[in-house]
Amino acid sequence: MSSRSIAPAGRNAGLDVLVAGTASDAHTWNLIFLDCFLTEHGHRVVNIGPCVPDELLVARCRTDRPDLVVLSSVNGHGFTDGLRVVTHFCAQPDLAGIPVVIGGKLGIEGGPDPLRAARLLGAGAAAVFDDGDLAAFEKYLTTVEPGLSQAAS
Repeated sequence: MSSRSIAPAGRNAGLDVLVAGTASDAHTWNLIFLDCFLTEHGHRVVNIGPCVPDELLVARCRTDRPDLVVLSSVNGHGFTDGLRVVTHFCAQPDLAGIPVVIGGKLGIEGGPDPLRAARLLGAGAAAVFDDGDLAAFEKYLTTVEPGLSQAAS
């Protein structure tokens, strides 16, 4: 878990990304992988670890103002946790400029599920990477503009 602070607005390249596990997911290897992947792609990462309560995620976003929040789950309960936290997060007016994405193993029935993705998107998720679609995630990263959350604060 990283204790780095997110860089102030006005930096030149890359995104400030907050990475977290969902509340019921104690796995860490996925978070470490994402941290390394994002760092290698020129982004600055704060990894707040596994089993992150919804309110802690909201509080850290209020403090750090990341450009992007990445939620990851591998225990198969990502959809349930994700739906709850995305709904709660998106109900916070002061966090409106911060996109939240979720990926990993989001269900226990195996494989991506378009209905599950649609519900997460309907709740406010900016993108869903069901079954850990890393290529789609990498492509998505190119669409996120740095500094939007700073302007919204």
